[in-house]
Amino acid sequence: MPRWGMVLDLKRCVGCNACAVACMQENSLPSGMMWTKTVSEEIGIYPNVTRAYIPMLCNHCENAPCERVCPTKATYITDDGLIMVDENKCIGCGACYTACPYKNRHLMEKKHLKKGHYGAELTPFETQGYPRFEVGTMVKCTFCHERIAEGLDPACVFTCPTEARVFGDLDDPESEVRRLIQSRKGYQPLAQHNTKSKVFYID
Repeated sequence: MPRWGMVLDLKRCVGCNACAVACMQENSLPSGMMWTKTVSEEIGIYPNVTRAYIPMLCNHCENAPCERVCPTKATYITDDGLIMVDENKCIGCGACYTACPYKNRHLMEKKHLKKGHYGAELTPFETQGYPRFEVGTMVKCTFCHERIAEGLDPACVFTCPTEARVFGDLDDPESEVRRLIQSRKGYQPLAQHNTKSKVFYID
């Protein structure tokens, strides 16, 4: 069984947010809700200033605080290590959001599903996609589990124009994710929380 993970190359990311748009389209996300996003940060002092772009998403942690605190066991870990939410069990209490050091979870509210991306009236795409969500439940990145099952990369990885995102099996010594982590000293975000994130950054 693979142990899926992702490497984010900060030298390649240009902050275009194509990943966020691809994610929104793949998952029929309502306006204003992003399961992945890119934040920018200025580094240095004028005139020696550079700008870094930092992609962020659910880290699908092995030692996931969100899974431990969920009172209904709605948050669970799959056999291949993905953190998922069972909307039939989720009560939307937000304990998982509070516990997550990355804050990459969202509460699906009725207001989200009443508004389309292009105004009050929903497009046919939105009309078809929105019913998949359960109001009052937490939602998050799934690493596009339905694409993985078909042997495809997550939508954000497939779409990235600079190949700043690499996806693969962390346990496969021949995989590109393993090679990048080892050769370029990949590190986990907020490692002090000991979440054992399966998302790694390289500089």
